[in-house]
Amino acid sequence: MTSPRFVGIDLAWRDSTPARPANETGLAVIDADGTVLDAGWARGVDEVVEWIGAWATPGSSIAIDAPVLVPNATGMRPSEREVARAYGRWHVAANASSASLAWLGGRTLGERLESAGMVYDDGVAEVPADRSSYFECYPYTTLVGMSELGYETRRPRYKRPDTTLPLADRRAARAAVCDDLIARMSALDSATPPLSLASHTVSRLLVDEPSPLVDRAYKHREDLLDALLCAWTASIRVRTPERLQVLGSATEPDERGRRATLLAPARDSQRLAPAPRALGRPETSGRTPGAPARGAPA
Repeated sequence: MTSPRFVGIDLAWRDSTPARPANETGLAVIDADGTVLDAGWARGVDEVVEWIGAWATPGSSIAIDAPVLVPNATGMRPSEREVARAYGRWHVAANASSASLAWLGGRTLGERLESAGMVYDDGVAEVPADRSSYFECYPYTTLVGMSELGYETRRPRYKRPDTTLPLADRRAARAAVCDDLIARMSALDSATPPLSLASHTVSRLLVDEPSPLVDRAYKHREDLLDALLCAWTASIRVRTPERLQVLGSATEPDERGRRATLLAPARDSQRLAPAPRALGRPETSGRTPGAPARGAPA
């Protein structure tokens, strides 16, 4: 029996149109040993669904960096408010998501995955052990919530140039922060669960090559980096679920019993009482047992 895999999707929120292709979505999939089985990019929900279908095996977990379930017509979801409550000290917050937004690629992706037989994992209800499932994550919470990465006081500022610096220095400073983050991630080979950036030719380039200064090339690298963080979060979800908390767990379920939650790694000091930790998932044969604001639509 094929072992479950851990899939990471750094999704571009705006889907492709006939007049304009979507921005790049970062993709990564790892196994229980942390080996990167595939890594790269896609454009548009169709390509993302096709790639997931090629790599997800029964029991696989898929972590998506995008709003997946958006039941509110306006305003902000409770899970997004709770990001700031839990991680604000580390300068981590989330933008508001509602059905009024023009671009909600995560919701579209979730609908497509359900049509393909996968199930939504809100961290509260059990999911069948033999079904692939997907959930919403946020890489910044993984960065500051997993002590192995060493961000004790604040998130790494690798997304956008630091505007407090002189203009001529901003991109080089951003690249240096990104290279430091990659160095920390490259030391996760022996973590629990592990992640081995050097195990695939594409992800190994993150380690072997310095981060570029040009914005377009930098964003290309950043999307892949976030996809790898999402894949690692999916592995955490299954193998060490006690290290996660469920943001938005008290949200009123929709007519199908689903809650709009965000599953986030958390240190003890980041946990929101009395919110529950993520529910452990049933094990399947071959599985190793254990368990700045989010960017605007791209």
